[in-house]
Amino acid sequence: MNKILLSKLEEITLEEKEILEGHSINPKNYTNHYEFIIQGEKMLGPDYCIDSRVHTRFIDFPEHKHDYIEMMYVIQGSITHVIDNREITLHKGEIILLNQHTWHSIKKCDKDDLAINFMILPSFFNIVYEMIGYDNIIATFLIDILRKSDNKGQYLIFNVSNVFQIQNLMENLIQSLYDQENNFKENQITMGLIFLYMIRNLESIEKGSSQQLEDILVQAALDYINIHYSNATLHEISIALNQTDYNLSKLIKFKTGKTFKELLQSRRFYKAEELLLHTTLSIDDIISSVCYESHSYFFRRFKEKYGVTPKKYRQSK
Repeated sequence: MNKILLSKLEEITLEEKEILEGHSINPKNYTNHYEFIIQGEKMLGPDYCIDSRVHTRFIDFPEHKHDYIEMMYVIQGSITHVIDNREITLHKGEIILLNQHTWHSIKKCDKDDLAINFMILPSFFNIVYEMIGYDNIIATFLIDILRKSDNKGQYLIFNVSNVFQIQNLMENLIQSLYDQENNFKENQITMGLIFLYMIRNLESIEKGSSQQLEDILVQAALDYINIHYSNATLHEISIALNQTDYNLSKLIKFKTGKTFKELLQSRRFYKAEELLLHTTLSIDDIISSVCYESHSYFFRRFKEKYGVTPKKYRQSK
């Protein structure tokens, strides 16, 4: 890392000076809640969708969660999180991505243990989604934590210290945020590039969450089927998720009780039902639109599922 930037980040903050004088963490600096839920409105600059701060050193940081998405990057030394009584130690160049439901504490670290916390609001990811697409583990992770209202903690760990592209991009992002430059779109693109390189290095991801990595992979496959039902293939989504066809197929069957083909067929039947009820398309056109090459096979399976032919099904509704 640039030595000038590094020396600035290593400087003792006002909060750390107070800690060294014997004070403890003051929750009021982080939240107005009774529970220790760190609030974005206290941590991010005005009208910011992303901001960063150096992790507070010299003290055990008490158990907390955030009302935003947090990503921590270790610049030097090591940082130890405690999640669900599990100690997770991140070393130089490694990253952890946490959703807003993950309760965690962080063990005391020394002056040379330096990490950056990125505090990110959902709207920041608009361009990122366009860059990385929706059929991959990171997009599924982000979408999943934004659309769920339960309290399931989820996090991903990226052992990417040897991926120099990610290291360079992280330094660029840190510099931009530290300088408080008005580079919103550039920062979004930088984050998108970081995630793209993460996707290319999925073997570096540790499964370590209340929601296992396998669940995220299966959800990504289900989302893919839902969107691309007309031309979805097991091989295409396997490549996108950096899995073999065999492993992903086995995982889908284990988690859902159905094969990829059965799930795809169910989605196509659901779409066909929707078109029958809400459009005036001919039955032949509907069959073509959901990509059944054999009309006789579609008629046979439709009658098995609904007990009547597509024509009678439409008339009955």
